[in-house]
Amino acid sequence: MTVYFIGAGPGAADLITVRGARTLAACGVCLYAGSLVPRELLAECPPGARLVDTARLDIEQITAELTAAHAAGHDVARLHSGDPSVFSAVNEQMRRLDEARVPYEVIPGVPAFAAAAAALKRELTVPTVGQTVILTRIAQRATAMPEGEDLATLGRSGALIVLHLAAQYVDRVVEELVPHYGSDCPAAVVAYASRPDEIVLRGTLDDIAAQVKAAGVLRTAVIMVGRTLGAEQFRDSHLYSPARDRHTC
Repeated sequence: MTVYFIGAGPGAADLITVRGARTLAACGVCLYAGSLVPRELLAECPPGARLVDTARLDIEQITAELTAAHAAGHDVARLHSGDPSVFSAVNEQMRRLDEARVPYEVIPGVPAFAAAAAALKRELTVPTVGQTVILTRIAQRATAMPEGEDLATLGRSGALIVLHLAAQYVDRVVEELVPHYGSDCPAAVVAYASRPDEIVLRGTLDDIAAQVKAAGVLRTAVIMVGRTLGAEQFRDSHLYSPARDRHTC
């Protein structure tokens, strides 16, 4: 049998992919992060499915659940918030499944930063303004960042930075980015993206920290900083330009 790592999306239950929903509906066991995955998604599980909230389980306990379900002949849905490719801790799970010779597949989902961009009604890459997006976090109570990936170093690029797991450290974020972006640089924070209680804050590095504190945002949020967030005057993309030759491949 197979373990399916499924991206549950950023929060709204209807933002799971069609493939993800169909797979979930066919699995006899579902492991989900109860604090992050919308409970409405569990309604997609088949009647009688074993549902396991992993919020209080460590990696060894999670692996034991996955391997036991496989041994019992069940396909397993392992629901992760957002998309499994970013900050999901699937690598250590897949490594253990490899050791146990348990087959698995990965089904992508809508990442939180994409839902945040949608809430802001912004394209994160804008011609002549910015064509690079950096997805990162800061080291606080989590695993240390690799050398050269600290916020000050990344900020030297001037590219749009998207920070996960950093809302409660917004003062530090501002302090480290202002020298590279300037206090007038557009900034935004989106909490609970795509959910009914979504919070959208827009401002600059000069005032975004105060907004975050006033709104009481501490978690389940992304911070975005970069000039593309405020871009109004820019050249149209070459993709749809009337000057582009559309008769050659």
